[in-house]
Amino acid sequence: MLFGWTELVAGLILLVLGGDFLVQSSIRIATYLRVSPMVVGLTIVSFGTSFPELVVSVNAALSGHADISMGNVVGSNIANLALVLGITAIIKPMFLTRNNLILDWPLMLLVSAGLILVSYDGKIVFYEGVILLIGLIGYNLLTMKLGRKESMEEYESSSKPMLSNVLRSLLILIASLATLIFGANILIDGAVTIAEGVGVSERVIAVTIIAFGTSMPELATSLIAIRKNEIGLSLGNLIGSNVFNILAILGVTSTLTEVGVSQQILGFDMYWLIGIPLLVYPLLIWKQRVQRWIGLVLLASYISYIVLVF
Repeated sequence: MLFGWTELVAGLILLVLGGDFLVQSSIRIATYLRVSPMVVGLTIVSFGTSFPELVVSVNAALSGHADISMGNVVGSNIANLALVLGITAIIKPMFLTRNNLILDWPLMLLVSAGLILVSYDGKIVFYEGVILLIGLIGYNLLTMKLGRKESMEEYESSSKPMLSNVLRSLLILIASLATLIFGANILIDGAVTIAEGVGVSERVIAVTIIAFGTSMPELATSLIAIRKNEIGLSLGNLIGSNVFNILAILGVTSTLTEVGVSQQILGFDMYWLIGIPLLVYPLLIWKQRVQRWIGLVLLASYISYIVLVF
């Protein structure tokens, strides 16, 4: 049991560190290529902070631990909105753009509803994974076309990174990917050992401890973004990560192997996955920003979810 907890903690640390270096190196490369900040938030950073979930879910599914694979994605999405957005808004309320309200948030709800639809028969198979990946491509194209007509003045006024720095960032990115893969392997081993030792299901471990750990890159990125007053990057990262978690992670995983969806996930966790953003959406439309009290509502909903899971 002690060895299992050691593996779990070590795996989470490696995932957080690997995800952090992955995000930072990705941003440096994007800056060199003169990519818009909003595009960075909704695509590159979102993919980078979601990469721990991708590695964990693929490895878990290929190892025959479907509840860890699915529970990790669903639990991480719940944590991203209820925990990370809640904490971020409590620290600093966030104003919402028109695109956030009429495009980004509804798209996230639509993708979440789509996940419930493809999971309804208790599994996600190859052709459904292909549909999810096609949706991912469409989302990225839409993101780059519509939101992302922002001025590039802040990049144009700044000095372009040296090529040598970019090459170093590329090496760091590769090392980060290796760290994530290694961390995911030992984290899954530790989670399975703990679940067997304490008599709880792999799903409970996945939607709580693993999901919390793999959401730490999103939390770190959001806190850093609001400290630098990059509100668009913070919110874009969270919304984009939730979309990526479903379309990219489950899309890739289910094209490699069939992903089973347990009745507990379908009958309980999925309701929270769609219920939390549905609950908050009318408040966001009403107030046009994520106020501190809305952050408290989100955080309270996450605590309630965790208590009910156990």
